[in-house]
Amino acid sequence: MSSSPYYLEGSPLNVRLNSVIGWLARRGLSLAGSAELSVRGRKSGQMQRVPVNPHTYEGGQYLVSARGHSQWVRNMRAAGGGELRVGRKVRAFTAVELPDDEKLPILRAYLEKWGWQVNAYFQGVTAESTDAEILAAAPDHPVFRFTVTG
Repeated sequence: MSSSPYYLEGSPLNVRLNSVIGWLARRGLSLAGSAELSVRGRKSGQMQRVPVNPHTYEGGQYLVSARGHSQWVRNMRAAGGGELRVGRKVRAFTAVELPDDEKLPILRAYLEKWGWQVNAYFQGVTAESTDAEILAAAPDHPVFRFTVTG
């Protein structure tokens, strides 16, 4: 068993689709609520962009990494925030990563809304999974609570 954090790299098709979704978000077209996340690279210092599905749960706003401990997650940990863009609307935010024991309701609600798109990355865990199954998957899926600052 590997001690490396879980990360599922995108296929060439996924990478291309993400490019298209990001391009659309930059031009003001959000697909099912998607937005383009910009976060400062921890090594390059340059803004890195990736499409995400911002998720609202009980008044809080969250970013969930379905693919695991990706580069945007590592950059977010270092930067503590970023920007979400849909067209000309840019929302700067700060972000705090949730501990695993606080993720259950957010992950379940996220899977209820976005499962059609992300279930494959959750290795068999769905919105209908037990609390124990979702909690077991929680360490593999970072969740950030974000607060818009601008």
